[in-house]
Amino acid sequence: MITSLLIANRGEIACRVIRTAQKLGIRTVAVHSDADADALHVRMADEAVHIGPSPARESYLVGERIIAAAREAGAEAIHPGYGFLSENADFAQAVLDAGLVWVGPKPASIRAMGLKDAAKKLMADAGVPVTPGYMGDDQSVERLKAEADAIGYPVLIKAVAGGGGKGMRKVDRAEDFSDALASCRREAASSFGNDVVLLEKYILSPRHIEVQVFGDAHGNAVHLFERDCSLQRRHQKVIEEAPAPGMDAGTRDAVCAAAVRAAQAVSYEGAGTIEFIADASEGLRADRIWFMEMNTRLQVEHPVTEEITGQDLVEWQLRVASGEPLPRRQDELSITGHAIEARLYAEDPATGFLPSTGVLDHFDLGEDGRIETGVEEGDTISPFYDPMIAKLVVHGDDRDEAIGLLASMLDEVEVWPVRTNAGFLFNCLLDEDFGAADLDTGFIERKLDDLVPSPAADDLLWRAAAVIALADEEPAILSGFRLNAPAQPSVVLSHGGERRRVVLADDEPYAEASGFRDADRVVTFFEGQAYEFAFAARGKGGALAGDGSIVAPMPGKVTSVDVAAGDPVTKGQRLLTLEAMKMEHAMLAPFDGTVAELNASAGQQVQVDTLLAKVEAAAG
Repeated sequence: MITSLLIANRGEIACRVIRTAQKLGIRTVAVHSDADADALHVRMADEAVHIGPSPARESYLVGERIIAAAREAGAEAIHPGYGFLSENADFAQAVLDAGLVWVGPKPASIRAMGLKDAAKKLMADAGVPVTPGYMGDDQSVERLKAEADAIGYPVLIKAVAGGGGKGMRKVDRAEDFSDALASCRREAASSFGNDVVLLEKYILSPRHIEVQVFGDAHGNAVHLFERDCSLQRRHQKVIEEAPAPGMDAGTRDAVCAAAVRAAQAVSYEGAGTIEFIADASEGLRADRIWFMEMNTRLQVEHPVTEEITGQDLVEWQLRVASGEPLPRRQDELSITGHAIEARLYAEDPATGFLPSTGVLDHFDLGEDGRIETGVEEGDTISPFYDPMIAKLVVHGDDRDEAIGLLASMLDEVEVWPVRTNAGFLFNCLLDEDFGAADLDTGFIERKLDDLVPSPAADDLLWRAAAVIALADEEPAILSGFRLNAPAQPSVVLSHGGERRRVVLADDEPYAEASGFRDADRVVTFFEGQAYEFAFAARGKGGALAGDGSIVAPMPGKVTSVDVAAGDPVTKGQRLLTLEAMKMEHAMLAPFDGTVAELNASAGQQVQVDTLLAKVEAAAG
């Protein structure tokens, strides 16, 4: 067994690997950038090595520094986690060339499956069905446009080196193809250093089904059943579950067997995932499920597989990398119950899911279920990395029980002042169609308006905030307990531009919300959503901006400017595009008018709250 391990990653996956390694008696080494000097994974590891500045391209993506850190710390092996260099065949080879153990598949397997076009050709040769599309070498706009027209819309543009929803665009109309292609290529080049794309027919009722596979150096390969990852937003998984609802035994056997064949086709070793797309218009059927791609690493959603099989997949990885055979044969693996995972992101659904950064002054995820996180209260969510801050995982006897358990977990989430998507996740789980497993990858986009919680508080929450405000309060606020004061306690609060005096009457109900107060505000948490109520009499009016100013919501890079000063614009028209936290964000005109001011240029780095442009409303 490996005796010392460097984890070439950060956040919750680094913490996850460290826990299992330490359980096995393996000494752990963390690496960190400037921004992560005091991060949880650094505090958990037995040793930590600094590898560079905060941007990932100057630290976590510099393979030479990671290998040097392993040598400095005397680590025997490197575990890449997921993301960053986890599917980089050149890095894997460099690790091996340095005389270290690589906890992952052979570089040749990564190369074979790393580019989506080559992988699809390989799978087709192996008899695995693949979706119709174009994977040619001619990458000219004209050829790609012609191929898209021939396939028929909608089509999906995918970066061949993509992953995690990056470098992917759905195109519904021929006239939108060129703009979508350009945006896709920019994002792919920025995220992966490769702007080559392929085209696929977009399946109109798609389910995202993936199978966990494992291989070893002794020729053994097994599957650990399937997961359903259909709930996605902008091609990024949001909620995952195992097993896939509606999957009958025959279909499961066929799909999982195809996944094992795919792994065997590249002599696969370690943890991998075979991703399929299913046309679910008539339920899940083996003849309507096609190979999409293979992820040659551990997946974010691996905990749901662990929960239904009772296996520790990180331990499997470490044992296989140590030269041991797989811990279980196929006939020793079975499904027990149902598991669901929700990804908790530092983002604000009310502002179009823009990432939210800052210090976690208040951070409490409750005590129920399984919590995978890389942060604690007092830590900082920086703009440099992916905004996922935790995974909430539950296991129930059946799907209905699991849904209820996860909803209860989300109801207990308390995070402030960083915003999260917990309320959005709560609404997804309680949606009637989700409960009935009427799912496809367009589920969230169709229901988005209903799933995004309103930032406005109802009367029950106003009263709940008042209860928290008045608990153990000083006489200056708690007017109901002052001499010659009204008989009922009251407090003046403001929220969402509204100011109220809230009087607590004994016979009036209020929401059973949790929360806290400080000198300036009360923050309540209800069904995963945070609501801020300022003490109106103490300042902070919270006026709403509506003057047409377009400001940067976070630090980032301007990737394109689509208007000029003096141009007429219509409400919702894209003015410019900002890239931040590995995603592109379109900045739109708030109303019809004219670009009165433009302070942005392509390539410009901007800080949060920088005035990028200003739109002057049209007369009348």
